[in-house]
Formats: sequence, structure tokens, C-alpha cells
Amino acid sequence: MPEHIPAETTVLVTGASGFIGLHCVRELLANGYRVRGTVRSVAREKELRDALAKHVDTSNFELAVADLMSDVGWAEAVRGCRYVWHVASPVPNAPPKHEDDLIVPAREGTLRVLRAASEAGVERVVLTSSLSAVAAGHARDTTRVFTEDDWSLLDGEVDAYEKSKTLAERAAWDFVGSLRSHESLELTTINPGLVLGPVLEHDYGVSAQAILKLMRRDYPGCPRLGWATVDVRDVASAHLAAMTTPEADGQRFCCCVDFVWMKEMAVILDRHFADRGYKIPTRTLPDFVVRIVGLFDKITRVVVPRLGLVENVSNERIKRVLGWQPRGTEEMVLATAESLIEQGLV
Repeated sequence: MPEHIPAETTVLVTGASGFIGLHCVRELLANGYRVRGTVRSVAREKELRDALAKHVDTSNFELAVADLMSDVGWAEAVRGCRYVWHVASPVPNAPPKHEDDLIVPAREGTLRVLRAASEAGVERVVLTSSLSAVAAGHARDTTRVFTEDDWSLLDGEVDAYEKSKTLAERAAWDFVGSLRSHESLELTTINPGLVLGPVLEHDYGVSAQAILKLMRRDYPGCPRLGWATVDVRDVASAHLAAMTTPEADGQRFCCCVDFVWMKEMAVILDRHFADRGYKIPTRTLPDFVVRIVGLFDKITRVVVPRLGLVENVSNERIKRVLGWQPRGTEEMVLATAESLIEQGLV
């Protein structure tokens, strides 16, 4: 195995323009790696470079065009890369017309990336999966603690996104397991919860919607929604540790800190932003009100099935194996809010 020298190591990051992907690029550049990022179009290249340049030197960053639904471009994208971080996956901001609109690009895109990586002699792929591949479809109670040994039950109450992440990760493990010895490819998965933290540019995806809606006062109160949360900067550092830690090969890592109710986020925001003129709603909204809102608001419609669900997840493995030291809830909530203000989104 060649010596690990960041300045001589190229890492491919798929979905480089996304919320998590851009932070992954930033993390690698900050640690001296050469980075190639895939995008579906180079139309936003200047915008992405400008966002990164506020934090890191971008001279070792380049873009490649590749789409999850096409074989075109992937061989060129992985050429010369020692590692691949497969971050790209469709994330809906509204229920899809058909679940295959999410499932097919997630699963087939993952297999395209893995095939290209295997053929190019890539050493290890770090796959961005999700807690949606761990805890969905299970009966929830306050005593159940999910671990990496758990898989989502697709015959339970699961949505299209949860199915897409579960089937994509299953396909990844099956693919790597089917390779012959001379085709060996290491695989590690990072399974984040709700990803909060600083938005680097205006295209924030859907991760910051909970904070955005509270800051904008889109609801008169807080729906009974909660998530196992994690800071996007800590998701990026987990990918780096998963790439460089030999013992991470063949392992899944639940990547989250605490389960947090939306009302708890609101209380944090109210404490820090009320004197800046932001009127944060902190009372609890009855479920029936949220369901009515969901009839008219597509983003609310996505989360209605999660009302009242508790998601307790162990992060013991990621801390022990990767030496991961995440930020706390208050820091990630405030960082999200400050960045939304900075980007002019609230």
C-alpha cells in the first residue's frame, strides 16, 4: 500500500455542490488533499469556488461532470483517484410522484460509482448513507437505541427517501461482497441523522429547513418533530476519518449526537436571537394542525409521518473506532441560523 501523503492524493467527491458535499470538499482541501468534485453541470462552478475560497485555498480543486443516471463521465471522474467519497443522492423537498424517482438514481448511481471505482483501482469508497437506512420502519419507543447492526424495515411505514437510502446502501455492500479478490474495493459508510450546521452558499438543500422555518416563523408553533442531529462539519470530518482509519474498512458508522425536538431548537434560537428581532415560535403545535398545513405545504407534507417519533441512536462505534468528537446541539443550531442570516435567506 503506498504511503498516505495528502498532497499526492486525489479524492473524488460526488455531489460536490450539495450541502454535505461542499463541506466534504472543504474538509479535504483544508487537510491538503487534491479534490475532484462531480456535478451535473459546471454552470455554478464560479459560485462554488467563491464559496469555498472564503475558507480554503481552491487551487487543488477541480470539477468533473457526471450524472447518477448515466454511465458517461464516471470513468474519467475516478481516474487517478485513490479514494472516493460518494455523497451524491437525491434528497426530496416534496413527496415524489413515484418512489422510483428517488430509489432508482440512489441505487443505480451508487452502483455506477462503485463499478467505476473498482475498475479504476480505487482503494476505498466512503459512502454517505443515512440513519434512514438504520431506523426507518421500526416501532419507536423511548427505550429503543439503534446501532449499526440495525437496518430499516422496508415492509413497515417508510417513505420513498428512506427506501432509497436503504436500498442504495444494501446494493453497495452486496456489490463489494461480490467482487473477486483481484477486484477488491474497501467500503465504509457514514450514516448521518438530520444534518445541521453552517450553510456555505445559498443552495442549502433541505437540511436546514427546520431552522429556516423557525427563523421565518412559518409556523405559529413547533410541530412534534424530532431528529438525531449532527453538524455538517462533523459529518465531513467523519468521512475523512473513515477514509484514513484502516479499521474502518467494512464498517457502518451512525453519525449523530443527540435526539432533539424542534421545540428544543426553537428555545435555543429564541434565547440567542430574540434580542435581534427574531420572534421564534416556541409553543407546541397539535398534530392535527400540522397535518392540515401539510395539505398545502409540500415540505411539511414530507415530515408529517414523523410526528411524535423518537429516534435514539448510539454513536459509541464512531467515537471509538474513528476518534470522532462532535459538536453539541446548541453550537450546530446557532451555526445554522447565523449562516442563513449571512446568506440572506432569513
